[in-house]
Amino acid sequence: MAAVRVLPASPNWYSSRCSDTSGDGRLFGFAARHRVCLLDVSGGAPAFYGELIGHTDRISGFAFCQCPGQSSLCASSSDDGSVQIWDTEALAPVAEHSLHQNAISALHWSPLVKDLIVSGDEKGIIVCYWHNRSDSQQFFPEPRTIFCLTCSPHHENLVAIGYKDGMVVIIDISRKREVLHRLRGHDDEIHCLAWCPVPGEERLSAWQDELQVVPSEEGKVPNGELTQDTTTKKGCYLASGSKDQTIRIWSYTRGRSVMTLKLPPTKRRGGAVDPAVKERIWLTVHWPSGRSTEIVSSSFGGELLLWDLTQSGKRKWTLLGSSEGQNHSRIVFNLSSVKRQDKELLFSISMDRDVKCWDLSTLDCSWTMPSLGGFVYSLAFSPVDTGCLAIGVGDSMIRVWNTLSMNNIYDVKTFWQSIKSKVTALSWHPTKEGCLAFGTDDGKVGIFDTFSSSAKNKPPQISSTYHKKTVYTLAWGPPTPPLSSEGEGEQPSVTLYSCAGEGIVFQHNPWKLNGEANDINKVIRDTNSIKHKLPARTEISWKPDGKLLALGNEDGSIEIFQAPDLKLLCTIQQHHKLINAIRWHHEHGSQPDLSYLIASGSINATIYVHNLKSVVESTSESPVTITEPFRTLAGHTAKITSLSWSPHHEGRLVSACYDGTAQVWDVMKEEPLCNYRGHQGRLLSVQWSPVDSDSVYTGADDFSVHKWQISKQEHTRPPQGKKSIELEKKRSMQPKVKTKKKKKPIGKSPAKQDLSDALNGDESVKEMLPEENGVSDHEGEKETQETELPDKVSMTVSKDTSSSAYDCSSFSLPKPFVTQKAAAVKKDPPKEKQTLDASLKKRKPRSILPFSTFMDHRSKDELHQDCLRLATCLKTKDNNEDVSPDLKDRIHLGLFMDRASLHKMIDVEGKHHLENGHPELFQQLMLWKGDMKGVLQAAAERGELTDQLVAMSPMVGYQAWVWTVEAFAKQLCFQEQYVKAASHLLSIHKVYEAVELLKVNHFYREAIVIAKARLRPEDPILKDLYTSWAALLEKDGHYSMAAKCYLGASSPYDAVKVLAKKGDVTSLKTAAELALISGEEELSASLSFRCAQDLLLSRNWVGAQEVLQQHKTLFGQRLVFCLNELLCKCLSERNPCDRKSPVPPCYHSWELNREASFFDMVIEVWQNELGMDSTEQAMCAREQLRSVEHPPSTSNSHPKQVLFHISHDLTLAALSHQTATWDETVKSILGAVSRSYDAGNFTLMQEICSIVLPEGCDNLRRKLDGTDSQSMDACRSLEGLVAYGLLYDLWWNPPKDSLVLQKAVVDPVLHPSEQTAVEKSYISGQSSSKETPDQTAVEMDENLCNTNEVCGCETESDSRSSSVNLVDSQPKLNGCKVLLSEEIAALQNTQRDIAEVQQILADMIRQHQQQRNQESNLQQNSEAGSDKPCSDSNQMNCKDEVKEPVTLPELTKQLLKAKQKLAEFPDNLKVFPFPDVLECCLVLLHTGSQCPPELHEQALDLLKKHGSASIYKKAVRRFLT
Repeated sequence: MAAVRVLPASPNWYSSRCSDTSGDGRLFGFAARHRVCLLDVSGGAPAFYGELIGHTDRISGFAFCQCPGQSSLCASSSDDGSVQIWDTEALAPVAEHSLHQNAISALHWSPLVKDLIVSGDEKGIIVCYWHNRSDSQQFFPEPRTIFCLTCSPHHENLVAIGYKDGMVVIIDISRKREVLHRLRGHDDEIHCLAWCPVPGEERLSAWQDELQVVPSEEGKVPNGELTQDTTTKKGCYLASGSKDQTIRIWSYTRGRSVMTLKLPPTKRRGGAVDPAVKERIWLTVHWPSGRSTEIVSSSFGGELLLWDLTQSGKRKWTLLGSSEGQNHSRIVFNLSSVKRQDKELLFSISMDRDVKCWDLSTLDCSWTMPSLGGFVYSLAFSPVDTGCLAIGVGDSMIRVWNTLSMNNIYDVKTFWQSIKSKVTALSWHPTKEGCLAFGTDDGKVGIFDTFSSSAKNKPPQISSTYHKKTVYTLAWGPPTPPLSSEGEGEQPSVTLYSCAGEGIVFQHNPWKLNGEANDINKVIRDTNSIKHKLPARTEISWKPDGKLLALGNEDGSIEIFQAPDLKLLCTIQQHHKLINAIRWHHEHGSQPDLSYLIASGSINATIYVHNLKSVVESTSESPVTITEPFRTLAGHTAKITSLSWSPHHEGRLVSACYDGTAQVWDVMKEEPLCNYRGHQGRLLSVQWSPVDSDSVYTGADDFSVHKWQISKQEHTRPPQGKKSIELEKKRSMQPKVKTKKKKKPIGKSPAKQDLSDALNGDESVKEMLPEENGVSDHEGEKETQETELPDKVSMTVSKDTSSSAYDCSSFSLPKPFVTQKAAAVKKDPPKEKQTLDASLKKRKPRSILPFSTFMDHRSKDELHQDCLRLATCLKTKDNNEDVSPDLKDRIHLGLFMDRASLHKMIDVEGKHHLENGHPELFQQLMLWKGDMKGVLQAAAERGELTDQLVAMSPMVGYQAWVWTVEAFAKQLCFQEQYVKAASHLLSIHKVYEAVELLKVNHFYREAIVIAKARLRPEDPILKDLYTSWAALLEKDGHYSMAAKCYLGASSPYDAVKVLAKKGDVTSLKTAAELALISGEEELSASLSFRCAQDLLLSRNWVGAQEVLQQHKTLFGQRLVFCLNELLCKCLSERNPCDRKSPVPPCYHSWELNREASFFDMVIEVWQNELGMDSTEQAMCAREQLRSVEHPPSTSNSHPKQVLFHISHDLTLAALSHQTATWDETVKSILGAVSRSYDAGNFTLMQEICSIVLPEGCDNLRRKLDGTDSQSMDACRSLEGLVAYGLLYDLWWNPPKDSLVLQKAVVDPVLHPSEQTAVEKSYISGQSSSKETPDQTAVEMDENLCNTNEVCGCETESDSRSSSVNLVDSQPKLNGCKVLLSEEIAALQNTQRDIAEVQQILADMIRQHQQQRNQESNLQQNSEAGSDKPCSDSNQMNCKDEVKEPVTLPELTKQLLKAKQKLAEFPDNLKVFPFPDVLECCLVLLHTGSQCPPELHEQALDLLKKHGSASIYKKAVRRFLT
């Protein structure tokens, strides 16, 4: 069943047509990411209709078939390269093609040819596809990027195409030379094309100005002569909207523009846009049907304009949306319209994520449907403003949805100021209206005021304390120190707590958000004096009364603290994986004890519910550890993300899960009630509606919020196995975000407009690319190329920084001057040149003075000139000592001159080396020149230091050496050679810096080696290294390595915790041993016990005993495990199972005394094998075990768990048996038997009775002290249960000769259809849906009549069939006298009356709520019609059940009366369980001839007297006639 209401995913951006209306005007569809969302728009308000699912990437185009009779067909194109055709009736694909090789950018369904779909791609190829005959044809009119295309509504072969560069082309798809017109005029992207809906080109008065052409050319058109009248008949106008901010109207016959409309600079009214975005433009146009003179277009920033083409002069335009806030606040992408009786409706989609419907006759907005552009991380209902739902979304906005609004069912306000990141957590202030706290993905915490009238644009208050990672949860709770201790009257009544990904919980003061927030771990440490590392916090939840705080941790533990000082009361060790959700039960039920229930969900798929009443009320000083859940809700197959208790029921919970479903549970029965599978992704949040007990809201990573009704779901439990695989598949169809090459900036230029928009503003991209940094990938690629070619870079850099004294550009040097031989080489392709260079290198080292060498190998004339110039210069020098000789362009002669000239020569040579990418030669020259310091500085600046330079640096001096080493270390870090850098730092004795450098770059192993080798052992740095490495290892799942680190840091407690994290048997075992060695006795014991329980599940008792025997404190548990093993042995011997279990059980090879009673046999094993020899030991073990409380079993408890709890009870019984405390023995045996009875496992109950009490209860009764009434009551209860088992045994396995009689007795009125699962469960002994005995008493009786024959026939094969003869069945039946107790029957009757009245009350409340909802529905008259009859019929049913209407006062009176009556019964009757007396009477009567007459009488009497309840009347009827 689909959802009742949906906030869908946002329409895609920057597509020329990705939304459309169906021909019959019923549906409006738009592409949202890789799905198409369909809205039913036939009513006054939009209703969610369904989704088309199948594409695997963003959908770029969507269009309905407009041909009559085919309005349910539509087509979509996607970036996955396919075009799909869909049937919206079935929401299923009909056909598809993948003929395009490139990204498809435009699509249209021909309005005239009913099976033709035309699509165009980014390379300019057009595909026409006729789906009925799956035939296709391709056209390639222009090698340009197509932006939009539209088929003519008047001529089936004409298609108009708009391109990225502003060109518009009209083609005829029936001709070979397809291009008819190339329409030039726009100079930027064509965003939309629209044909005039009315054929013909009547001249309009306003259009004259552009048509004043020379009369002779009037008729001439590009394709031949046309007379004036054909022009009017055949022609048709075409409108185009472009990014150049103009709309042009083109004449098809003339092939030219006849009118240009320039967008007016509209006065923008408010609107949530930052100034940078203002000039962004998308100009879409729409020509409404039947109006040849009016066009609707988009404008700047979201306004829509209606143009009247008949107005002359300044063309007239009218703004749509007269009143404030009707308009879109950002650019509009698509418009489509539909004719509806008298009016025409227009639909628009926009970047502001709203879908709007406009009435073109009044130009007003009829309705707005908001949509979501990101994952729905958080949902929260306001406790003050009922029905006000806050939604935290990944598109950096908060939506506040007034779900009770009468006139607008999608009444949503949006808040975006100052958020700037995904909204991951929300929480309403418990008492102050409109005060909403939010937390974001980047660690920000803030508070919005959503209520005040000016709130729309009022920025939130932001806390000055940021978290380092994603905020997981927010909760308002009472102030704790230091806030609570700041003096009276100073502090707020509630403060805001936030918990985030780095594992810290902050307390913020809402009055002073700019003050420092407090880390509550500090208070926890101080109050509880904790030394070891505190676990990372992942969830926080305050009990509604503000007295207790629950913190969920990364290691799966949950800690309960008492306000205000946060004293640790207890730790719940259950999940062992990161906690995602914790919820306390509400306070306002009729059973106050339920408010102590706390439900929790983690990365493990199981939900646990714990009851903390006893913990809160206990007076023990030290905190306790809880390892037993009160209830276990199993069924989900992935991690639990959110939980919500029903405020309308008691013990109803709904969970949201990554398996794609939400599940409603009856917690007390551990029963799954209803499963919702309407989402297309993983669920992230859930909230139960505060006003409607049948409605739940869920949010998911499919970008949508669904409101759905529990009563209308077909599934009751989460999908298992195959279905969860299908869901997995469904999820895998979500678009894979490719990390590289996302939306090339070429092609669809919108990608350049704003990176985040080009991706449809989808945050799924951010999900995958956390560090997008706004660099488009192409720039990123360039950077990587550059780093790969350091030579080139250095070359370009060195040109600027060359230290040469003057410019040598006067030389015209031929390029290959490296060596002479190279100079002679012809210009070969570069590849060979490289190989040649390489071969030369081997022969001869590169010259260090190539320029001078080259100059000295020129022609003879040149060399002669050199000699003359040199002589002249030297002469001048001799005459005039001061003047430095001017060698002009013959620098190489410096070799033969003074030092200054030589320096010049060296500089020039050096410059050439740098230009040719040989810095090492340049450095060598500088070293010769003696300018070592300059070399070092230059090399450091350019990042070209080498080991050789560093080695030479000491010649400049100590300071210079230290400086060089530091610079080299920096350079090595840039090159990511961190270890080498650290070694160099060590060489100048910078140990701390070296360690820090390695640590920051995650070289922990190396850092620890250095720190340990060089620093004092007590240096805190060491411990810090160990713990940070451990944290990293733990995060990556290397638990044993992390444990070693913690041991190194001498915190064994943390080592144990991390080892236990994996939670498998070997890890737990090791962790327990480690804890023992470290002296953490208690922790070790709890881990050992967990390990033993896991071994028990795989039936390995030997392993379990080994683990337990290390701990004295677990001696009691060893006894339990031992008894469990013997009990399982006995059970399997009595019922040998045919099918082989995959894991064979691993039993001990103990000597068993089969002759003795079960208890004696067990005690003997205890004494011989476990060494329990003294009574003290037995007493001690008994005390240990009595302190453990197990939750009551339900029909959904795991059978192995039930058996373990029964073993626990029987162990207590055996210990009491040994110490001869008989009253305790009886109570413990009764506990075990009634536990199997509660678990609905009848066979198990009979087996336990016959193993433990083979002779019945007489022996026990004799040993009891008759004066102790309580133990006598317990004994009676036990006798009752034993007799109950016996009674059914006799009835199911009757003696042979009575079978014939039996068949005659079977009631002919009963039909097999009335059979329920109950008796099946009884026969097969599996625990199935058996409820409490009272309710099923009679159903069972009716059904069992049906199965008498079956049971009878199976007697031989039944392992329990005690071959009963008629003779000894009488005395056995006499033993059932204990069951026919008058006073217990009366008590049970009263209890039944109370339950019935309470049920009627609950029904009345539900009915009242339904009526109220119905009234509101009628007022809204907006829900789909189908809902109403359903709710009516529900009411009818209610009326059926409650025969005559009872008033509330009467009911309350009845209830009071029954309760008083109940109070009159002695308490001892109410303490212990007892089988349903009337049920037993019925079974006795059914045994017919076997039943002794006096019992028969007694049973009839009881039934007459107490069988007034409607449920018994029918069953008793035939015995009383």
